[in-house]
Amino acid sequence: MVDVAGAETEEGGLDAALAAARTGDEAGFRVLWRALQPRLLRYLYLHAGEAADDIAAETWLHIVRDLGRFRGDADEFRAWLFTVARHRAIDAARARRARPAIPLGDVTALAHGEAAVSAEAAVLEWTATRDALALVATLPAEQAEMVALRVVAGLDVATVARLVGKSPGAVRVGVHRGLRALAQKSPSRAGVER
Repeated sequence: MVDVAGAETEEGGLDAALAAARTGDEAGFRVLWRALQPRLLRYLYLHAGEAADDIAAETWLHIVRDLGRFRGDADEFRAWLFTVARHRAIDAARARRARPAIPLGDVTALAHGEAAVSAEAAVLEWTATRDALALVATLPAEQAEMVALRVVAGLDVATVARLVGKSPGAVRVGVHRGLRALAQKSPSRAGVER
């Protein structure tokens, strides 16, 4: 068993956790999940809204099933995770269009954080995240996806370019323009004269 205690803070910690997880070590997988799940949920919220949790669960099931065959480092693992999630979100969107559902009520979970976090702090964080993601969703779809993958998911430009089928330069320009548009739409700038 590989020691992965505190691995998310060490240099190369995710690489060690990934190596441990590949051998079936639960602690290694737990480190990967804790480090990547929050970003994955934020990314999926943009694409699937309330279905984000379900799609994330499907994504992790796929990852666990095929982890033994995965080859690469932590950055390549993150790219693979978000590629799988993107495909699952696209599949879910197709399924929703084919079989529309009638919602029965809002049953959104307010916090996915630690138990030690106060309810007030959890609600404030959830609200701020929801508002930021709603603001990103106002961008054109292609630009919103690039901003989400680059900023929310934390993927590098080359990986985002591969995922969306664009050149790295086009991704940099798209993200820059998207962030500039978001800065102008920001509620904190609402009363500022230009």
